[in-house]
Amino acid sequence: MTTRQQLRRAVSGDRGEAGRGISAQAAPSLPERLYDARERKGVDLYRAERDTKIRARYLGALERGDYRELPGAVYTKGFLRNYALYLGLDPDEVLDQWRRERGDTKEVTPVLSVPQPLAAPRQGLTFSPSLVVFALLTIGVLAFGAYLGVQLLRFAKPPTIAVTDPAAAVVSVDDTATKYTIRGTSTAGATVNIETPGRDPYSVTADTSGAWTADVELRRGQNDFKVSSLDPDTGKKSADTVALRITVPFLVIEAPTLTVDQPTEGAIFENGAIPVQGHTTNAKSVVVSAAYMGSTGPATPAGGASPAPPAVPDPITATVADDGSFGTPLELTAGRWAITVTATSPENKVQALTRNVTVTYKGVNLVVNMKGGRAWLKVWVDGKIDAQLGVAGSVEANGKTLTFTGKDSVEVRTGSSGVTFFTLNGTSLGSLGKSGTPETWLFAPPAPPVKTQRR
Repeated sequence: MTTRQQLRRAVSGDRGEAGRGISAQAAPSLPERLYDARERKGVDLYRAERDTKIRARYLGALERGDYRELPGAVYTKGFLRNYALYLGLDPDEVLDQWRRERGDTKEVTPVLSVPQPLAAPRQGLTFSPSLVVFALLTIGVLAFGAYLGVQLLRFAKPPTIAVTDPAAAVVSVDDTATKYTIRGTSTAGATVNIETPGRDPYSVTADTSGAWTADVELRRGQNDFKVSSLDPDTGKKSADTVALRITVPFLVIEAPTLTVDQPTEGAIFENGAIPVQGHTTNAKSVVVSAAYMGSTGPATPAGGASPAPPAVPDPITATVADDGSFGTPLELTAGRWAITVTATSPENKVQALTRNVTVTYKGVNLVVNMKGGRAWLKVWVDGKIDAQLGVAGSVEANGKTLTFTGKDSVEVRTGSSGVTFFTLNGTSLGSLGKSGTPETWLFAPPAPPVKTQRR
Protein backbone atom coordinates (compact mmCIF):
# COMPACT_ATOMS: atom_id res chain seq x y z
CA MET A 1 0.00 0.00 0.00
CA THR A 2 1.40 3.37 -1.02
CA THR A 3 1.80 6.35 1.27
CA ARG A 4 -0.89 8.25 -0.62
CA GLN A 5 -3.36 5.38 -0.10
CA GLN A 6 -2.42 5.19 3.60
CA LEU A 7 -3.05 8.90 3.96
CA ARG A 8 -6.44 8.66 2.25
CA ARG A 9 -7.43 5.67 4.46
CA ALA A 10 -6.25 7.56 7.54
CA VAL A 11 -8.36 10.55 6.60
CA SER A 12 -11.37 8.32 5.85
CA GLY A 13 -10.91 6.39 9.10
CA ASP A 14 -10.59 9.49 11.18
CA ARG A 15 -13.70 10.88 9.59
CA GLY A 16 -15.50 7.64 10.31
CA GLU A 17 -14.50 7.76 13.95
CA ALA A 18 -15.39 11.40 14.16
CA GLY A 19 -18.74 10.70 12.61
CA ARG A 20 -19.75 8.01 15.14
CA GLY A 21 -22.30 9.23 17.58
CA ILE A 22 -23.44 12.16 15.41
CA SER A 23 -27.04 12.05 14.46
CA ALA A 24 -28.14 12.41 10.87
CA GLN A 25 -29.85 15.64 11.71
CA ALA A 26 -26.64 17.38 13.03
CA ALA A 27 -24.99 20.03 10.79
CA PRO A 28 -21.71 18.91 9.26
CA SER A 29 -18.58 19.98 11.10
CA LEU A 30 -15.90 22.12 9.48
CA PRO A 31 -13.63 19.14 8.78
CA GLU A 32 -16.54 17.35 7.10
CA ARG A 33 -17.36 20.39 4.99
CA LEU A 34 -13.76 20.67 3.83
CA TYR A 35 -13.55 16.95 3.04
CA ASP A 36 -16.90 16.91 1.21
CA ALA A 37 -15.99 20.03 -0.77
CA ARG A 38 -12.71 18.49 -1.92
CA GLU A 39 -14.45 15.30 -2.93
CA ARG A 40 -16.99 17.29 -4.93
CA LYS A 41 -14.10 19.15 -6.63
CA GLY A 42 -12.67 15.75 -7.56
CA VAL A 43 -9.09 16.31 -6.39
CA ASP A 44 -6.90 14.50 -3.92
CA LEU A 45 -4.76 16.10 -1.21
CA TYR A 46 -1.66 16.10 -3.36
CA ARG A 47 -3.41 17.92 -6.21
CA ALA A 48 -4.75 20.41 -3.66
CA GLU A 49 -1.20 20.79 -2.31
CA ARG A 50 0.12 21.69 -5.78
CA ASP A 51 -2.72 24.16 -6.41
CA THR A 52 -2.79 25.92 -3.02
CA LYS A 53 0.92 25.61 -2.15
CA ILE A 54 -0.19 24.27 1.31
CA ARG A 55 1.40 21.00 2.41
CA ALA A 56 -0.85 17.90 2.19
CA ARG A 57 -0.22 17.04 5.86
CA TYR A 58 -1.70 20.44 6.89
CA LEU A 59 -4.65 20.05 4.54
CA GLY A 60 -5.27 16.54 5.98
CA ALA A 61 -5.11 17.97 9.54
CA LEU A 62 -7.75 20.58 8.57
CA GLU A 63 -10.03 17.88 7.15
CA ARG A 64 -9.55 15.73 10.35
CA GLY A 65 -9.97 18.71 12.69
CA ASP A 66 -6.55 17.93 14.21
CA TYR A 67 -5.46 21.55 14.63
CA ARG A 68 -2.58 20.61 16.93
CA GLU A 69 -0.55 19.48 13.92
CA LEU A 70 -0.78 22.99 12.45
CA PRO A 71 1.94 25.62 13.16
CA GLY A 72 -0.39 27.95 15.08
CA ALA A 73 -3.66 29.88 15.05
CA VAL A 74 -2.38 32.58 12.68
CA TYR A 75 -1.20 30.00 10.11
CA THR A 76 -4.38 27.96 10.65
CA LYS A 77 -6.59 30.94 9.76
CA GLY A 78 -4.49 31.60 6.67
CA PHE A 79 -4.65 27.98 5.58
CA LEU A 80 -8.44 27.90 6.15
CA ARG A 81 -9.03 31.10 4.16
CA ASN A 82 -6.93 29.96 1.18
CA TYR A 83 -8.32 26.40 1.26
CA ALA A 84 -11.93 27.67 1.47
CA LEU A 85 -11.35 29.92 -1.56
CA TYR A 86 -9.81 26.99 -3.45
CA LEU A 87 -12.80 24.72 -2.61
CA GLY A 88 -15.39 27.39 -3.47
CA LEU A 89 -16.52 28.02 0.15
CA ASP A 90 -17.11 31.33 1.88
CA PRO A 91 -13.82 32.04 3.73
CA ASP A 92 -15.44 34.30 6.37
CA GLU A 93 -18.11 31.67 7.13
CA VAL A 94 -15.43 28.95 7.36
CA LEU A 95 -13.39 31.07 9.82
CA ASP A 96 -16.50 31.81 11.93
CA GLN A 97 -17.35 28.08 12.11
CA TRP A 98 -13.72 27.30 13.05
CA ARG A 99 -13.91 29.78 15.92
CA ARG A 100 -17.29 28.40 17.13
CA GLU A 101 -16.06 24.83 17.08
CA ARG A 102 -12.99 25.91 19.06
CA GLY A 103 -15.22 27.83 21.53
CA ASP A 104 -13.79 31.26 20.54
CA THR A 105 -15.91 34.41 20.18
CA LYS A 106 -15.63 36.58 17.12
CA GLU A 107 -12.86 39.14 17.34
CA VAL A 108 -14.17 42.63 17.79
CA THR A 109 -11.91 45.59 17.21
CA PRO A 110 -12.69 48.27 19.81
CA VAL A 111 -13.41 51.73 18.46
CA LEU A 112 -11.80 54.53 20.39
CA SER A 113 -13.52 57.89 20.48
CA VAL A 114 -10.85 60.58 20.68
CA PRO A 115 -12.13 63.91 21.96
CA GLN A 116 -11.62 66.73 19.43
CA PRO A 117 -9.76 69.87 20.56
CA LEU A 118 -11.76 73.01 20.88
CA ALA A 119 -11.34 75.20 17.78
CA ALA A 120 -10.20 78.71 18.47
CA PRO A 121 -12.36 81.40 16.91
CA ARG A 122 -10.92 82.77 13.61
CA GLN A 123 -9.56 86.24 13.86
CA GLY A 124 -10.33 88.86 11.25
CA LEU A 125 -7.69 89.92 8.67
CA THR A 126 -5.50 92.66 10.12
CA PHE A 127 -2.85 94.80 8.39
CA SER A 128 0.09 95.98 10.39
CA PRO A 129 2.34 98.80 9.11
CA SER A 130 5.24 96.38 8.70
CA LEU A 131 3.06 94.05 6.63
CA VAL A 132 2.05 96.92 4.34
CA VAL A 133 5.69 97.98 3.88
CA PHE A 134 6.69 94.40 3.14
CA ALA A 135 3.90 94.04 0.54
CA LEU A 136 4.92 97.29 -1.15
CA LEU A 137 8.56 96.22 -1.24
CA THR A 138 7.58 92.86 -2.70
CA ILE A 139 5.50 94.52 -5.42
CA GLY A 140 8.39 96.88 -6.21
CA VAL A 141 10.90 94.04 -6.46
CA LEU A 142 8.59 92.04 -8.72
CA ALA A 143 7.99 95.07 -10.96
CA PHE A 144 11.73 95.78 -11.20
CA GLY A 145 12.39 92.12 -11.98
CA ALA A 146 9.77 92.20 -14.74
CA TYR A 147 11.37 95.37 -16.17
CA LEU A 148 14.81 93.75 -16.15
CA GLY A 149 13.37 90.66 -17.81
CA VAL A 150 11.85 92.74 -20.61
CA GLN A 151 15.12 94.62 -21.11
CA LEU A 152 17.19 91.45 -21.12
CA LEU A 153 14.81 89.88 -23.62
CA ARG A 154 15.09 92.96 -25.78
CA PHE A 155 18.88 92.96 -25.63
CA ALA A 156 19.03 89.25 -26.36
CA LYS A 157 16.68 89.38 -29.35
CA PRO A 158 17.98 90.93 -32.60
CA PRO A 159 15.71 93.23 -34.63
CA THR A 160 13.61 91.78 -37.43
CA ILE A 161 13.73 92.75 -41.10
CA ALA A 162 11.33 92.11 -43.97
CA VAL A 163 10.72 93.62 -47.41
CA THR A 164 7.14 93.94 -48.61
CA ASP A 165 7.79 95.88 -51.85
CA PRO A 166 9.05 94.50 -54.14
CA ALA A 167 7.23 91.32 -53.24
CA ALA A 168 9.77 89.15 -55.09
CA ALA A 169 13.52 89.06 -54.58
CA VAL A 170 14.18 89.52 -58.33
CA VAL A 171 12.13 92.02 -60.34
CA SER A 172 12.42 93.95 -63.60
CA VAL A 173 11.22 97.53 -64.10
CA ASP A 174 10.65 99.79 -67.10
CA ASP A 175 13.75 100.77 -69.06
CA THR A 176 13.13 104.42 -68.16
CA ALA A 177 13.10 103.84 -64.38
CA THR A 178 15.81 105.66 -62.43
CA LYS A 179 14.43 105.18 -58.87
CA TYR A 180 12.52 102.61 -56.86
CA THR A 181 10.79 102.86 -53.48
CA ILE A 182 11.56 99.85 -51.30
CA ARG A 183 9.13 99.21 -48.42
CA GLY A 184 9.25 96.83 -45.50
CA THR A 185 8.90 96.24 -41.78
CA SER A 186 11.30 95.94 -38.86
CA THR A 187 11.47 96.47 -35.12
CA ALA A 188 10.12 99.88 -34.10
CA GLY A 189 12.92 102.46 -34.05
CA ALA A 190 15.42 100.17 -35.80
CA THR A 191 17.84 101.58 -38.37
CA VAL A 192 17.38 99.93 -41.76
CA ASN A 193 20.52 99.80 -43.95
CA ILE A 194 20.38 99.15 -47.69
CA GLU A 195 23.76 98.36 -49.26
CA THR A 196 24.52 98.32 -52.97
CA PRO A 197 27.94 97.71 -54.56
CA GLY A 198 29.84 100.78 -55.72
CA ARG A 199 27.51 103.27 -54.05
CA ASP A 200 26.97 104.73 -50.62
CA PRO A 201 24.49 102.75 -48.50
CA TYR A 202 21.00 104.03 -47.79
CA SER A 203 19.82 104.36 -44.18
CA VAL A 204 16.27 104.93 -42.86
CA THR A 205 14.53 104.52 -39.49
CA ALA A 206 11.48 102.35 -38.89
CA ASP A 207 8.53 104.24 -37.35
CA THR A 208 6.67 103.31 -34.17
CA SER A 209 4.72 100.63 -36.04
CA GLY A 210 7.91 99.17 -37.54
CA ALA A 211 7.17 100.31 -41.13
CA TRP A 212 9.90 101.89 -43.28
CA THR A 213 10.42 103.13 -46.85
CA ALA A 214 13.55 104.03 -48.84
CA ASP A 215 14.01 105.55 -52.29
CA VAL A 216 17.00 104.02 -54.11
CA GLU A 217 18.60 105.00 -57.38
CA LEU A 218 18.67 102.56 -60.29
CA ARG A 219 21.19 102.10 -63.06
CA ARG A 220 20.70 100.24 -66.28
CA GLY A 221 21.32 96.58 -65.83
CA GLN A 222 21.20 94.66 -62.56
CA ASN A 223 20.96 96.61 -59.31
CA ASP A 224 21.69 94.43 -56.29
CA PHE A 225 20.68 95.49 -52.77
CA LYS A 226 21.20 93.91 -49.35
CA VAL A 227 18.74 95.03 -46.67
CA SER A 228 19.43 94.61 -42.95
CA SER A 229 18.44 96.34 -39.71
CA LEU A 230 20.24 97.50 -36.57
CA ASP A 231 18.83 98.20 -33.11
CA PRO A 232 20.56 101.46 -32.08
CA ASP A 233 19.96 100.79 -28.36
CA THR A 234 21.39 97.27 -28.23
CA GLY A 235 23.78 97.41 -31.19
CA LYS A 236 22.40 94.09 -32.44
CA LYS A 237 22.06 93.47 -36.15
CA SER A 238 19.22 91.51 -37.69
CA ALA A 239 19.89 87.81 -38.00
CA ASP A 240 18.77 87.79 -41.64
CA THR A 241 19.72 89.94 -44.62
CA VAL A 242 17.24 90.35 -47.45
CA ALA A 243 18.79 90.29 -50.95
CA LEU A 244 17.05 92.13 -53.79
CA ARG A 245 17.82 92.47 -57.50
CA ILE A 246 16.07 95.15 -59.55
CA THR A 247 16.89 95.04 -63.26
CA VAL A 248 16.58 98.03 -65.61
CA PRO A 249 16.73 96.80 -69.25
CA PHE A 250 19.32 98.24 -71.65
CA LEU A 251 18.41 99.87 -74.92
CA VAL A 252 19.64 97.81 -77.85
CA ILE A 253 21.70 100.67 -79.27
CA GLU A 254 23.06 101.85 -75.93
CA ALA A 255 26.84 101.83 -75.47
CA PRO A 256 28.32 100.44 -72.25
CA THR A 257 29.03 102.71 -69.31
CA LEU A 258 32.39 102.48 -67.54
CA THR A 259 33.73 103.73 -64.22
CA VAL A 260 37.30 103.07 -63.04
CA ASP A 261 37.60 103.33 -59.26
CA GLN A 262 41.20 102.08 -59.02
CA PRO A 263 43.82 103.16 -59.87
CA THR A 264 43.31 106.90 -59.72
CA GLU A 265 44.99 109.21 -62.20
CA GLY A 266 48.63 109.89 -61.27
CA ALA A 267 48.74 107.29 -58.47
CA ILE A 268 52.16 106.16 -57.25
CA PHE A 269 52.69 102.56 -56.14
CA GLU A 270 55.60 101.20 -54.11
CA ASN A 271 55.25 97.73 -55.59
CA GLY A 272 54.15 96.25 -58.89
CA ALA A 273 50.77 94.81 -57.83
CA ILE A 274 48.35 97.39 -59.22
CA PRO A 275 44.64 96.84 -58.35
CA VAL A 276 42.30 97.65 -61.24
CA GLN A 277 38.67 97.97 -60.13
CA GLY A 278 35.50 99.61 -61.40
CA HIS A 279 31.92 99.22 -62.60
CA THR A 280 30.32 98.83 -65.99
CA THR A 281 26.88 98.38 -67.48
CA ASN A 282 25.78 96.70 -70.70
CA ALA A 283 29.23 95.21 -71.17
CA LYS A 284 29.98 91.66 -72.21
CA SER A 285 33.71 92.02 -71.45
CA VAL A 286 36.24 94.30 -69.77
CA VAL A 287 39.90 94.19 -70.90
CA VAL A 288 42.80 95.75 -68.97
CA SER A 289 46.04 96.58 -70.81
CA ALA A 290 49.19 98.54 -69.96
CA ALA A 291 51.75 100.54 -71.96
CA TYR A 292 55.28 101.41 -70.68
CA MET A 293 55.87 105.17 -70.76
CA GLY A 294 59.45 105.38 -69.38
CA SER A 295 61.66 104.77 -66.36
CA THR A 296 61.59 106.67 -63.08
CA GLY A 297 65.36 106.71 -62.41
CA PRO A 298 68.74 105.15 -63.22
CA ALA A 299 69.10 101.40 -62.96
CA THR A 300 72.24 101.00 -65.11
CA PRO A 301 75.40 99.13 -64.09
CA ALA A 302 78.53 101.25 -63.81
CA GLY A 303 80.03 101.51 -67.26
CA GLY A 304 77.28 99.38 -68.76
CA ALA A 305 74.53 100.02 -71.28
CA SER A 306 71.02 101.10 -70.32
CA PRO A 307 68.74 98.17 -69.53
CA ALA A 308 66.18 97.17 -72.10
CA PRO A 309 62.60 98.36 -71.54
CA PRO A 310 60.61 95.98 -69.36
CA ALA A 311 58.33 93.44 -70.91
CA VAL A 312 54.78 94.68 -71.32
CA PRO A 313 52.23 92.32 -69.73
CA ASP A 314 49.58 90.75 -71.91
CA PRO A 315 46.08 92.25 -71.77
CA ILE A 316 43.90 90.79 -69.03
CA THR A 317 40.17 90.08 -69.39
CA ALA A 318 38.51 90.92 -66.08
CA THR A 319 35.46 89.04 -64.85
CA VAL A 320 32.32 91.19 -64.68
CA ALA A 321 30.05 90.35 -61.73
CA ASP A 322 26.27 90.35 -61.86
CA ASP A 323 26.18 93.83 -60.33
CA GLY A 324 28.57 95.17 -63.03
CA SER A 325 31.64 95.34 -60.82
CA PHE A 326 34.99 94.06 -62.02
CA GLY A 327 38.50 93.81 -60.64
CA THR A 328 41.86 92.30 -61.48
CA PRO A 329 45.46 92.73 -60.30
CA LEU A 330 47.99 93.98 -62.83
CA GLU A 331 51.69 93.20 -62.23
CA LEU A 332 53.98 96.02 -63.44
CA THR A 333 57.70 96.71 -63.10
CA ALA A 334 59.17 100.03 -62.00
CA GLY A 335 58.47 102.93 -64.32
CA ARG A 336 55.67 105.10 -65.67
CA TRP A 337 52.69 103.25 -67.12
CA ALA A 338 49.42 104.01 -68.90
CA ILE A 339 46.69 101.57 -67.88
CA THR A 340 43.71 101.34 -70.25
CA VAL A 341 40.37 99.73 -69.32
CA THR A 342 38.07 98.88 -72.25
CA ALA A 343 34.43 97.77 -71.92
CA THR A 344 32.67 96.18 -74.92
CA SER A 345 28.88 95.78 -75.23
CA PRO A 346 27.14 92.76 -76.78
CA GLU A 347 26.67 94.96 -79.88
CA ASN A 348 30.48 95.58 -79.91
CA LYS A 349 30.15 99.20 -78.83
CA VAL A 350 33.24 100.27 -76.89
CA GLN A 351 33.94 102.52 -73.92
CA ALA A 352 37.54 103.01 -72.72
CA LEU A 353 39.27 104.91 -69.88
CA THR A 354 43.00 105.40 -69.25
CA ARG A 355 44.85 105.98 -65.95
CA ASN A 356 48.53 107.03 -65.75
CA VAL A 357 50.44 105.59 -62.81
CA THR A 358 54.01 105.39 -61.54
CA VAL A 359 55.59 102.33 -59.98
CA THR A 360 58.54 103.03 -57.66
CA TYR A 361 59.69 100.20 -55.44
CA LYS A 362 60.43 100.99 -51.81
CA GLY A 363 63.62 99.44 -50.49
CA VAL A 364 65.34 96.64 -52.36
CA ASN A 365 63.54 93.72 -53.97
CA LEU A 366 66.01 91.51 -55.81
CA VAL A 367 65.04 88.33 -57.70
CA VAL A 368 67.95 86.04 -58.65
CA ASN A 369 67.46 83.35 -61.36
CA MET A 370 69.84 80.57 -62.37
CA LYS A 371 69.71 80.21 -66.17
CA GLY A 372 71.98 77.99 -68.29
CA GLY A 373 73.83 76.34 -65.42
CA ARG A 374 74.34 76.26 -61.67
CA ALA A 375 76.28 78.69 -59.51
CA TRP A 376 77.48 79.16 -55.97
CA LEU A 377 75.82 82.13 -54.20
CA LYS A 378 76.50 84.06 -51.02
CA VAL A 379 74.23 87.02 -50.13
CA TRP A 380 74.35 89.93 -47.68
CA VAL A 381 71.09 91.77 -46.90
CA ASP A 382 71.59 95.25 -45.38
CA GLY A 383 75.19 94.24 -44.63
CA LYS A 384 74.33 90.96 -42.85
CA ILE A 385 74.72 87.39 -44.07
CA ASP A 386 71.42 86.05 -45.46
CA ALA A 387 70.17 83.23 -43.25
CA GLN A 388 68.75 81.07 -46.04
CA LEU A 389 72.17 80.63 -47.73
CA GLY A 390 74.34 80.87 -44.61
CA VAL A 391 77.95 81.96 -44.05
CA ALA A 392 79.34 79.33 -46.44
CA GLY A 393 76.88 80.14 -49.19
CA SER A 394 75.06 77.55 -51.29
CA VAL A 395 75.26 76.03 -54.76
CA GLU A 396 71.97 76.68 -56.59
CA ALA A 397 70.83 74.50 -59.49
CA ASN A 398 69.84 75.62 -62.98
CA GLY A 399 66.31 77.08 -62.99
CA LYS A 400 66.37 77.99 -59.27
CA THR A 401 64.78 81.36 -58.31
CA LEU A 402 65.59 83.20 -55.07
CA THR A 403 64.13 86.46 -53.75
CA PHE A 404 65.88 88.81 -51.31
CA THR A 405 64.32 91.90 -49.73
CA GLY A 406 66.29 94.57 -47.88
CA LYS A 407 65.74 98.04 -46.52
CA ASP A 408 68.87 99.64 -48.05
CA SER A 409 70.91 97.10 -49.98
CA VAL A 410 71.39 93.51 -51.20
CA GLU A 411 74.87 92.26 -52.15
CA VAL A 412 75.35 89.04 -54.12
CA ARG A 413 78.55 87.00 -54.61
CA THR A 414 78.15 84.54 -57.51
CA GLY A 415 80.56 81.87 -58.68
CA SER A 416 79.36 82.21 -62.29
CA SER A 417 78.19 85.70 -63.21
CA GLY A 418 77.04 84.68 -66.70
CA VAL A 419 74.34 82.25 -65.44
CA THR A 420 73.11 84.56 -62.65
CA PHE A 421 70.26 86.81 -63.80
CA PHE A 422 68.93 89.71 -61.70
CA THR A 423 65.58 91.52 -61.55
CA LEU A 424 65.77 94.64 -59.38
CA ASN A 425 62.50 96.18 -58.14
CA GLY A 426 60.61 94.71 -61.07
CA THR A 427 63.20 95.72 -63.70
CA SER A 428 65.08 92.94 -65.44
CA LEU A 429 68.88 93.57 -65.51
CA GLY A 430 69.84 90.23 -67.01
CA SER A 431 73.29 88.77 -66.22
CA LEU A 432 75.99 91.27 -65.30
CA GLY A 433 79.10 89.25 -66.22
CA LYS A 434 80.51 86.25 -68.03
CA SER A 435 79.80 82.57 -67.43
CA GLY A 436 82.33 80.98 -65.07
CA THR A 437 83.51 84.36 -63.75
CA PRO A 438 83.04 84.93 -59.99
CA GLU A 439 81.79 88.45 -59.20
CA THR A 440 80.13 90.38 -56.37
CA TRP A 441 77.40 92.95 -57.13
CA LEU A 442 75.89 95.52 -54.77
CA PHE A 443 72.27 96.58 -55.37
CA ALA A 444 71.28 99.78 -53.51
CA PRO A 445 68.68 101.70 -55.56
CA PRO A 446 68.22 104.32 -56.78
CA ALA A 447 71.95 103.97 -57.46
CA PRO A 448 72.85 101.54 -60.27
CA PRO A 449 74.34 98.13 -59.42
CA VAL A 450 78.06 98.30 -58.49
CA LYS A 451 80.69 95.53 -58.62
CA THR A 452 82.54 95.14 -55.29
CA GLN A 453 85.40 93.06 -53.90
CA ARG A 454 83.47 91.40 -51.05
CA ARG A 455 84.03 87.65 -50.89
